[in-house]
Amino acid sequence: MPKMKSHGGSKKRFRVTPNGKVIRHQAFRDHLHSHKSSAVNRQSRKTHTVNTSDVTTLKHQIPYL
Repeated sequence: MPKMKSHGGSKKRFRVTPNGKVIRHQAFRDHLHSHKSSAVNRQSRKTHTVNTSDVTTLKHQIPYL
């Protein structure tokens, strides 16, 4: 049986922690920081875990993650 293909965009955006949780970066953080508060800019530097309802979708997109 042939190997399954992974979604290229998802490979670049998500990774798995040693405990098995899927990690993502915060959206809306690349530019236009002048009108955002410093608290929002500071909090957007952190990585966040993907919601558990979305993990099953990601497992189909990235089967070898």
